[in-house]
Amino acid sequence: MTAELRTERRDSTLVLTFSDPASRNALVPQALTAAVEALNVAEADATVRAVVLVGEGAHFSAGSDLQRLANDAEILPGDAAAHQLHALRSFVEALRAHPKPVIAAVEGAATAAGFSLALACDLIVAAEDARFTMSQGQAGLSPDGGGSWMLAHALPRALALQLLWLGEPVSARELQAWGLVNRVTDSGQALAEAMRLARQLASCAPNVLAATKELVNQARGLALNEHLNAEGLHFADTLSHIQGAETLPKKRGPRLR
Repeated sequence: MTAELRTERRDSTLVLTFSDPASRNALVPQALTAAVEALNVAEADATVRAVVLVGEGAHFSAGSDLQRLANDAEILPGDAAAHQLHALRSFVEALRAHPKPVIAAVEGAATAAGFSLALACDLIVAAEDARFTMSQGQAGLSPDGGGSWMLAHALPRALALQLLWLGEPVSARELQAWGLVNRVTDSGQALAEAMRLARQLASCAPNVLAATKELVNQARGLALNEHLNAEGLHFADTLSHIQGAETLPKKRGPRLR
């Protein structure tokens, strides 16, 4: 079976499914490129309010298809790796820049670049028995998919290096305790919980969600005064926007501060 990306609309949520259970949904350039295109379409569609990323079957993703890369490298040395890395980079950047909430629904294994993709999403819902592994080092490879950047920004340096160097599986509960997983569910319920979270987010003003994501994405690269300026611009914009006006609390008279 050829790895592919399946897209499905469920009310206001777009579900993107990496579909190749035989390979634990290993990532291939064609599927990654299709995922970028699907995000572009979703961005332009006002009826899409959130995106959920999931793997078909028992696992989220085993990461880059190393066997395919090795086979292709014998025919076109260097080209296969470059094509894979470009496609993976494009999807990770698209996930981070997408203005609508993107939720990873993780069952089973999220390995190597599969772990990186989950981290690139805005929120992670994981099954109790899900396992996250940065296994590239055990294959003689350095990290890919931005995993080292995201772990270094989210965790203490020593803990990030532990995950990247040792490649030991980490449970959903451990990642939740470290602030990387938002919700942990029973096995088989990650997608259902992600859909509930997507519906909850769909009740929020889209421009507010987009502005907040942009502010969080930029926060680490800005000084406080620069960030306060950016917050002020977004606040003024959302205050005057019809969607923002609809979400303002009703006036109840002056309050003491």
